[in-house]
Amino acid sequence: MSIPKSSPASVRIDAWLWSIRAYKTRSMATAACRAGHVKLNDVNAKAAHTVVPGDTIRVRQPGYERVLEVRALINKRVGPEAASHCFTDHTPPRPVLPALGLPQRDRGAGRPTKKDRRKMDRLRGEH
Repeated sequence: MSIPKSSPASVRIDAWLWSIRAYKTRSMATAACRAGHVKLNDVNAKAAHTVVPGDTIRVRQPGYERVLEVRALINKRVGPEAASHCFTDHTPPRPVLPALGLPQRDRGAGRPTKKDRRKMDRLRGEH
């Protein structure tokens, strides 16, 4: 599947974010714009702002920020394959959290014994 042949002249930012599957519903995209979680070319965007190819959109989501460049305009929700052709994702990779070094129990090993729980508490610094 590819981008629709007749792309619209202008598309609202909330409809475009919903169409490319950045948000599950259009009302969620509108609410994100209202809350200030969406920036269009580094300026807070209202839901009614229109996007054009070449615009940069920053979408703040829990734990990270997505940076999307508009490549094509669509206002209807399409499949993930077709949606991926409408933007370029410039999101930096998420930072890797350091491992705590806590021992991992094998799946199906059962409950830890009292001795095992004391060891885990000592490792966490609780006792």
